[in-house]
Amino acid sequence: MKRKLFYADVYLQRDMTKVVNVAKDELEKWYVTLEETVFFPTGGGQPHDIGKINEVVVFDVEEIDGEIRHYIAEPLLEVGEAVEMEINWQRRFDFMQQHTGQHLLTASFVELYGIQTTSFHLGKELVTIDLDVKKVTDEQLLEVEKRANQIILENRPIETKWVNKEELATYPLRKKVAVEEDIRLVIIPDFDYNGCGGTHPSSTGQIGTLKILDTEMQKGHVRVHFVCGNRVLDQLHRKQKTLQEVTHLLSASEDGVVNSVKVLLDNGKKHEKTLDEAQQQLLNYEVKEIVGDMKEGTTSIERVFQQRSIQQLQKLARLIVTEATTSQLIFIAENDGLLQIVLARGTDNQTNMKQLIAQILPLINGKGGGSETFAQGGGATDQTGEQLLEKIHAF
Repeated sequence: MKRKLFYADVYLQRDMTKVVNVAKDELEKWYVTLEETVFFPTGGGQPHDIGKINEVVVFDVEEIDGEIRHYIAEPLLEVGEAVEMEINWQRRFDFMQQHTGQHLLTASFVELYGIQTTSFHLGKELVTIDLDVKKVTDEQLLEVEKRANQIILENRPIETKWVNKEELATYPLRKKVAVEEDIRLVIIPDFDYNGCGGTHPSSTGQIGTLKILDTEMQKGHVRVHFVCGNRVLDQLHRKQKTLQEVTHLLSASEDGVVNSVKVLLDNGKKHEKTLDEAQQQLLNYEVKEIVGDMKEGTTSIERVFQQRSIQQLQKLARLIVTEATTSQLIFIAENDGLLQIVLARGTDNQTNMKQLIAQILPLINGKGGGSETFAQGGGATDQTGEQLLEKIHAF
């Protein structure tokens, strides 16, 4: 199959050709091959084109065993048929902006700081590169972003050239090429020389702009998140809308949002601390009440609660057995169709809580576990907590 159409002129959105083959792949998916194509197959970090062949939707394009397969939902095309190809140009141009922006960003890191890029991913919303370093500073990111946008503003031409292996030595390549034949160079004069089979605009100005959004650590490398072209506007609209909503909620100006959020968080922490202290006081009163209700000579404490989290029951249980060291307790909470259980014993009680929970859990098809002194579990069941207690008494 000839590839000259999508390599020679990336702006060719429509063209005529003939169907060479209609077949199914090993996964029983229909595809067609064509004499020539304007569809770009997945490769070099750039996603495939989508579009139509004679109104038949093309949803995937892959190069397999030297042929470019255009995947279609139904086999409505015939071998030898003259067809019109049409790619989704908005998608193609977006990928061209992001992909070429990656060239600029990577070359800027190399030019300014000698930092190499190890990988590149073009996603639906964001683009990322992984840098071969463990740290970059905010100042470095700012300078790299400025340099990339300077190259965009200068509207330098983007050239493509086919060369052989011997001719490579005459070009200052940013990295070694992975192939030895049919080598295609993408050149931004006096800035970047790179082996690449992807699609690119004819000048850097068509990238529009480039914005670094964030960084993170990934497997020992710095991952840089960025966007180019129309995606910068999309990000700006989204963030502006969020900022406006926050300013309205906080009754603050844009410049005052950060301080308003800090005040809100500080107040939240104070309220949370006050609430925790109040809850602790309530638990202390509850402990005194439960321990005070114990009859002389008894060690068993059993309670059924409504809508109490297992974390609350665990905390309450630990407080009680610390004070009533001879006690053993069974707490059951009925929580929206679930029975959750906490078992505990004091230091002067020898009941094995791990064994007891193992006997209880099958009664409610539950899961759980613990130690000899403390155990917990839960399960979905139609029975009540009181009904479960009756079954436990029968052990």
